[in-house]
Amino acid sequence: MKARLIATGERAPSWVAEGFAEYRKRLSRWMPLELVEVEPGLRGKGRDPQRAIEDEGRRVLAALPKSAHVIALDVPGRPWSSEQLAARMEHWRQQGRDLAFLIGGPEGHAPEVKAIAAESWSLGPLTLPHMLVRLVVAEQLYRAAAMLANHPYHRA
Repeated sequence: MKARLIATGERAPSWVAEGFAEYRKRLSRWMPLELVEVEPGLRGKGRDPQRAIEDEGRRVLAALPKSAHVIALDVPGRPWSSEQLAARMEHWRQQGRDLAFLIGGPEGHAPEVKAIAAESWSLGPLTLPHMLVRLVVAEQLYRAAAMLANHPYHRA
């Protein structure tokens, strides 16, 4: 099983890129994780934010691997504890499909993206910078995989 994190936004700050790279490396023995950055839609004075969302949605859909199980990161999604995420990961492994985790732009996901998602995962009610979400997702996937492998990383 492989995973792809499709994130709207480009050029993460070095501390985010380094942290993500560290967790991706740790996770690689259990589940390779690929980051695909999608160009954000144009925003600003005189621009239609709905058009930006639609443009981002088209790029996200184009980056999806065929037959992947799609999980959208979304505030109204299901909030999973680390243990619940590990249980979901075990379920996904048993399905034998690759995974695609989606991080939307500032206004969230396009309706077409939400429609294709099999699941919606919420990191909680906090508003987080989208770049930080990449790092949190990578760490939580590593934590879940470590729990399934009985690795001592998770000490709750």
